[in-house]
Amino acid sequence: MNETNQAVRDAVILIPSLEPDERLPAYIRELEQSGFGLIVVVDDGSGEDYQPVFREVAEIPRTTVLRHEVNRGKGVALKTGYRYIMELAGTYRTVITADSDGQHTVRDCIRLAEKVADGQKVLYLGSRDFNLPDIPPKSRTGNRITSTVFRLLYGQWLPDTQTGLRAFRREELPFMAEVEGERYEYEMKVLIACARAGIPMIPVTIETIYENGNEGTHFHPIRDSWRIYKVILGSFFRFMGSSLFCVLIDQAAAFILREWLLPGWGIPTGSLWNVNISGWGARLISSVVNYKLNKNLVFRQKGSGRNTALKYALVCVAVICISNLGVWLLGKIGVAGWLAKLVMDTALYFLSYRLQQAWVFREAA
Repeated sequence: MNETNQAVRDAVILIPSLEPDERLPAYIRELEQSGFGLIVVVDDGSGEDYQPVFREVAEIPRTTVLRHEVNRGKGVALKTGYRYIMELAGTYRTVITADSDGQHTVRDCIRLAEKVADGQKVLYLGSRDFNLPDIPPKSRTGNRITSTVFRLLYGQWLPDTQTGLRAFRREELPFMAEVEGERYEYEMKVLIACARAGIPMIPVTIETIYENGNEGTHFHPIRDSWRIYKVILGSFFRFMGSSLFCVLIDQAAAFILREWLLPGWGIPTGSLWNVNISGWGARLISSVVNYKLNKNLVFRQKGSGRNTALKYALVCVAVICISNLGVWLLGKIGVAGWLAKLVMDTALYFLSYRLQQAWVFREAA
């Protein structure tokens, strides 16, 4: 019990809030009575009509209210809280973010505080059970689709990618504050940033609460879903664009070498030397361009990225070898060559993306 109390005292609760109702002061009081070291509430431009609620919250012990004059988005509100906590001289070890609409119980906040107390560099995610019968269908379907896409592109199954209940060590605050994003898409960008930096993300099952069909949420289904999926799929679509562009470069370079340059150097079109030099020369040119595009535009790697060129080359060689081997093996069992090539290259395309975002152009945490 003493260890639990210490873990709670060492934790800061950060709550971004927009136009809250009377549930917020009650929730803050329960958190304060449970012994949390500090509670930071960010009023994200709620307006004058809601100031009585925030004044009531500010009077609760160990509670601080920060205010945006205008609505700037959940991502900005969280970063405002992060910067405030980073400037504190206190010895708080844990940061827990929670929503203000009553979905996250105090009991679950305590559980996450206990998880972070072990000192590991981990992002703990309060994960709702979307198999329960009272879950709104749009929430169940949306989260399953998002979780599947995230698993495909980033290699980890997260059953609740939209959870606002998250916990991590205070040492991770600078990393979290540097992640881009202003509104709901920020939380997805955090998951992607953690995946790329190799920071483990561990789901922790929490109580699933939807009051009044989740009417209190400020999540706009179309607008905010578009922002989130644009984040999830953005780098992959850029990856596709980079690949298609480099296919054109490869074809153009091969044509120029095969039909113009090499014959002028005495290597006739159609000869074995011409075919090999033009093929490998074009692949080298397109690979250099592809590497630069992927590093700077697709994955937007920060810093020098030392050794990334070697890693990229190893991935390219491995993909070619595996593709050739796979086509050969599938051919042995009667699969048509064109179909075997299509199957292998499609599968390896996703593998190449995963390897490049998780290993080649991996960000330092």
